[in-house]
Amino acid sequence: MNVLVVDVGGTHVKVLVSGERDPRKFVSGPTLTAKQMVAGVKKVIGDWKYDAVSIGFPGPVLRNRPVAEPRNLGGGWLGFNFRSAFGCHVKLVNDAAMQGLGSYRRGKMLFLGLGTGLGSSLIVDGIVEPMELGHLPYKEGTYESYVGSEALVKQGKKKWRRHVANVVAQLIAALEPDEVVLGGGNAKELKELPPKCRLGDNRNAFLGGFRLWEEGNEPHSSTSTRSISSTQSIRKDNEHGSTRGSNSQATSS
Repeated sequence: MNVLVVDVGGTHVKVLVSGERDPRKFVSGPTLTAKQMVAGVKKVIGDWKYDAVSIGFPGPVLRNRPVAEPRNLGGGWLGFNFRSAFGCHVKLVNDAAMQGLGSYRRGKMLFLGLGTGLGSSLIVDGIVEPMELGHLPYKEGTYESYVGSEALVKQGKKKWRRHVANVVAQLIAALEPDEVVLGGGNAKELKELPPKCRLGDNRNAFLGGFRLWEEGNEPHSSTSTRSISSTQSIRKDNEHGSTRGSNSQATSS
């Protein structure tokens, strides 16, 4: 089964299909609607063929649907029929959950996406739990308002890095993960990684999108050890600039 993975970000929409090595992308931004996103994806994929679609959405998702309009994009996402638009089965999940699933190795892992805002997900023994930690109160605002892209520009790298370290330390103390993966476009701005952290790779969003179509791999549902293990070959290819999708079937909307 060929899976098309769509990673919707605040600045770009990135896509990759099973068997291809190089992602394609186009500019998103604060006016991008759901309909425009689908049209943009179809334009950039060209002759790529797909049987199913995974979409990483920058906002909360419940039962395969957005529950709120994205903060950094245009409107028209609530109630949009992605299955009809793409003409196949679609799985839509929070973007941090998708990248977290692609970054997961074992045990209890916290994923934090340092991007336009602060994405987050927790995976415990393969069970994916999307989270909205970025909106929790911190100092005179929220975690997101101190470690998001706007804060990086306003505060400068030195102060931003201190806040990232503080936020990570607080979340480790509260959630007690075995490890933390720091992903997102701004993770590269860190000079040193906080304790118990490893640097993520944005390409893991694609790996997570492929994993969604393996049996049981979806937020709020258990993923078997066999399912996670079967993606190790994908990880190895990904490290060498290539990604393959899963051939197993899964139910979807």
